Amino acid sequence: MEISETVRQNLIAAQRNEITEHNIYVRIAASLPKAENRRVLESIAADELRHYNGWKKYTHQEVRPNWFIVWFYVSIARVLGFTFGVKLMEQGEESAQINYAEIAKTIPEAAKVHDEEEEHEEQLLEMLDEERLRYAGSVVLGLNDALVELTGALAGLTLALQNVELIALSGLITGIAASLSMAASEYLSTSSEKTDKNPILAALYTGAAYVMTVSLLILPYLLLKNEYLALGISLTIAVSIIAVFNYYISVAKGENFKRRFFEMAGLSLSVALFSFIIGYFIRMWLGVEI
Repeated sequence: MEISETVRQNLIAAQRNEITEHNIYVRIAASLPKAENRRVLESIAADELRHYNGWKKYTHQEVRPNWFIVWFYVSIARVLGFTFGVKLMEQGEESAQINYAEIAKTIPEAAKVHDEEEEHEEQLLEMLDEERLRYAGSVVLGLNDALVELTGALAGLTLALQNVELIALSGLITGIAASLSMAASEYLSTSSEKTDKNPILAALYTGAAYVMTVSLLILPYLLLKNEYLALGISLTIAVSIIAVFNYYISVAKGENFKRRFFEMAGLSLSVALFSFIIGYFIRMWLGVEI
């Protein structure tokens, strides 16, 4: 079949995309301990290779994968989890400039093959089962409680005490005690539910998320001498944590980023503002000067 140069270039781009993703899926699958997850990714990898060979029948050309892209997504999957890695890659593929409509004018089955591939991959990716995502609710509990409680406590303590050492000390004591309390509560809550989650792991995820958040929020008070600057940086860190975590969840679990982000950020900052005001009035009422 004679094809135009424009169609040929689109097919070569499609080939490169398919063979690149084939290599990514193969490498991620090889690192997974769970057989069912390996089977899902190996199945997608086989589809990618089949599509690559299908396009090659028209171009009569071998195309090398983009090895940088392979390395990038495999590294992301190993650090942040394979579900996040492959779903982030699929989002990148959606924005890739491959004009399948143009290809379909010459090769009608191209559009159908592409649509079937998208549908099949989406179905397979929904079958992935990753421990860290099963415990995402526990992490959300630890993060959200730490962000709301500590931003509020730090804002109130900043105006009430006006001393970075005392604020840091009070914040650490409050945070550590609260993290142990939250971990214990999550353990009891998970134990009482009929779920496949391990209560000990759920408690560890909640406690770890809480301690990590507390450490980051207290850090400015340990490094700076100005309590108001420390509070500003602490609130900025809080918003950054909310943004990063919600982006991760929105990609890995297909949830709405903006809604989750503004909900958590609005709640944390509102509590901080309210606590700041309360701290001022309590200080005035008690007449405390430090």
